[in-house]
Amino acid sequence: MATIPRFKPLIPELSAGRNIGIAELGLRGSLRFAQTVATVCPQALKWLLQWRQPKPAELRELFEALGATYIKFGQFIASSPSIFPKDYVDEFQACLDQTPAIPFTKIRQIVEQELGCPLEEVYQRFDETALASASIAQVHAATLKTGEDVVVKVQKPGVRAVLTTDMNTVYVLTRVLELIVPNTDRDAVAGLVAEMYQSMIDECDFVKEAENLNVFRRFLVETGNDRVTAPKPYPKASSARVLTMERLYGCALTDQGLLGGRDPSEGLFNALNTWFASLTQCSFFHADLHSGNLLLLDDGRVGFIDFGMVGRIQPEAWQAMFALFNGVSSQNYRMVAEAMVAVGITRDEVDVEALTQDITALFTNLNALDPVRVLENNTGDGVNALLSDLGGIARNYGIRFPRSFTMLLKQFLYFDRYMELLAPGVDLFRDERVDMMFNM
Repeated sequence: MATIPRFKPLIPELSAGRNIGIAELGLRGSLRFAQTVATVCPQALKWLLQWRQPKPAELRELFEALGATYIKFGQFIASSPSIFPKDYVDEFQACLDQTPAIPFTKIRQIVEQELGCPLEEVYQRFDETALASASIAQVHAATLKTGEDVVVKVQKPGVRAVLTTDMNTVYVLTRVLELIVPNTDRDAVAGLVAEMYQSMIDECDFVKEAENLNVFRRFLVETGNDRVTAPKPYPKASSARVLTMERLYGCALTDQGLLGGRDPSEGLFNALNTWFASLTQCSFFHADLHSGNLLLLDDGRVGFIDFGMVGRIQPEAWQAMFALFNGVSSQNYRMVAEAMVAVGITRDEVDVEALTQDITALFTNLNALDPVRVLENNTGDGVNALLSDLGGIARNYGIRFPRSFTMLLKQFLYFDRYMELLAPGVDLFRDERVDMMFNM
């Protein structure tokens, strides 16, 4: 008789009731599961009757309808061209994580419950209108009783329970699918789900985010870097669900309308060099460097904000990453192939010669294109397409990149886009303003 597998939940802390009451999780979990089934079943039945896979746009629309967890899943797909097919990566670029703000009365209740005192005992002013609202939290401007201007990040109610329920459901279904579908790597997809869950749950831990801010600020001090900053957290006005931080005044590096004629390229190089240095001199790197998280401040410094998503990579993995991009730059495609094998996860022996030939063919075709076309920001012909194609080749050889490596690739993509916009023609590996000669 076949043994029925026992599935361990992704979140062992729930059994102890950590941060979420067991009863609350059970009620909300049941309701959430019912909502998910009611949303998914009609679409799944349609695809089954038509005997076809969902189109990328259909899947994106379904994810958006399912809410916070699946929007995050969509963003994961969009940021992982080395893992998912190109048409899905392209489609999920439109999977935006913007949600309506919850009422201020609820925000007040959460803040007072978390801090254990009335709002007025901590803040002399607290704006009722949110500066921003996403699926996990929303942000309000405020002023502390001691006079400092701050922003307050408040986690929305029930978010952790919803993430937990959704991700455990996805995890179990994935395990079942891997058991019934032949020739499936039993750990590959489920491993990605577990990795995604950890990333999402980390974003819900504002104590950890505050510590990330402190670590990054210490890294700046220890490296003598006064050209970049990050918000100072205020621990007495913070908790696991409320994070009060210094307010930085400035605008996005890419916001030409608000730059007032200032040249943002110097700030871009400062940000790039700081990020490169963090790869080997800080315990993590910022893993979400979209334009909203890099600010050109009024005093000329660059502000790194939002440390909810960070990556950690072993020195040997970074060496492989450097070799990969150096190989691309020097057109040494054997070096690229060896780097992919070194950093990838595979159970099979890889034919490096054949892999080199496939990579050479990819870049030979790419080099024949107009460079401007390759670097376009909003089409499938840009660097994102290159990463998708490179990821497709990796999959053909059974190579799966770890999430941290994919996050690293994504940040390179961001910086490439910034360079094309703000300092066109710059070669990241040869420009004297780019400092890659940090301690390896």
